[in-house]
Amino acid sequence: MTPSDQYLLACAGLVDTVRRQHQAIVTAADWFARSIVAGRMVHVFGSGHSRIMVEEMWPRYGSFPGFNPIVELSLTFHNPVVGANGQRQAMFLENVSGLAERILRNFALSPQDSALVISSSGCNVVPIEMAEEFQRRGVRVVSIISRAHSDASTSRRQDGRKLQDFSDVVLDTGAPVGDAMVRVEGLDTPVAPGSTVGGCLLVNCLKAEIAHRLTQAGHAPRVLTASALIGAERATTLFESAYDEHAHRLSRLFATAGPS
Repeated sequence: MTPSDQYLLACAGLVDTVRRQHQAIVTAADWFARSIVAGRMVHVFGSGHSRIMVEEMWPRYGSFPGFNPIVELSLTFHNPVVGANGQRQAMFLENVSGLAERILRNFALSPQDSALVISSSGCNVVPIEMAEEFQRRGVRVVSIISRAHSDASTSRRQDGRKLQDFSDVVLDTGAPVGDAMVRVEGLDTPVAPGSTVGGCLLVNCLKAEIAHRLTQAGHAPRVLTASALIGAERATTLFESAYDEHAHRLSRLFATAGPS
C-alpha cells in the first residue's frame, strides 16, 4: 500500500466516524438553525489551523449567512512561520488567559445565539475560555475536537479542564493521537494530518442540515453560488444580498456591546 493509499484509507475511516455522530450533528443543527431563524448568529471560533474550519463554514461557495466567523490574526497568521507575526508568538498567545474575554467583549451576545468552537486538542487556553465565556452568557456551545488526541493530551489550563468540559455537544473529527495518519518506512514520525478532513466533514454536514431546516421553516438561505451553475447575474445578486444580510446580522452584535 502506498503512502497516499494509506491516507485515503484513513480518511474513509474519518467518514465513518462522522457518520456515527448523526444524532449529535442533528442536535447541533437544530440549535444553529433556531439562532439563525431568530435573526441572531452562530459564532464560529478556531485558533491555529482550526481557522480552516471557521472559513469553511462561511463565507465560501455553498455557504450562507447566519455565522459570525471569529478569526484572530494573532492566533492564526502562519505564513511568516518565524520572525514578526511568527508561529512561536501565535502558539504563545493561544495560551494567554483572558484573551477570550477580550475578544468577546466586542459583541453583544444573546442566549438566542449559539457557538461552534473548534480545537483539535481541546487543550489550549483561548478556545477553552471562549467556550466558557459563551456558556457564562447563556450561549449553547458545540465543539469540534479530535477525541483520541484530546484524551491523550494535557490541558494548558491550570485546572486541567478541556474544551469538551465547556461544551453542550462534542463532535469528533476521528483523527488519531498526534493527528498525522501515515507511517513512512524509515521515518519515525507520522505525516499527513486528518483533523482538517474530519473537521470539514462535520462542518459541511452541519451546513447541509441547517440549510434543510431553514428552508423547511420558510427561511430559505441565500447561498453563495458559482456563476457557472446559475449564471453571472443571479450569482452576483446572491453574493450581494448574502453579504448585506451578514452585515445586518452583525450590526445587531455591536448595537448594545458592553460589559456583561
